[in-house]
Amino acid sequence: MKDRIFESKENYLETILVLYNRNGEVRSVDIAAEMNFSKPSVSIAMKNLREEGCVSVDKNGYITLTEAGKEIAERVYERHLLFTEWLTSLGVPEEIAAEDACRIEHDLSPESFAAIKAFVKKHENK
Repeated sequence: MKDRIFESKENYLETILVLYNRNGEVRSVDIAAEMNFSKPSVSIAMKNLREEGCVSVDKNGYITLTEAGKEIAERVYERHLLFTEWLTSLGVPEEIAAEDACRIEHDLSPESFAAIKAFVKKHENK
């Protein structure tokens, strides 16, 4: 199981990706509202993500993913979408499926994800 610090990093990066796709821009205040976190917590996380080379912040406070950050965010978001879709197809209510997908997306190995993804894609047209 991944440590919670890495999971938190993935959640922040995924949220930045989702907000950017939705709004075309992202600021710390947007992340705080989306994740229901305090602004100081988000500021600390953005500082850490910037130091790790996952995000950049311009002089106006707009946050963008670096290539490294975008790669992580897209991987996590792909997992989230697949698991949400799969669980809802099994009859799980969408809100619960999205919450469960968020838990699963961080801890599954790449090998298991690839196998599940292939299985879901193979069976979605049946």
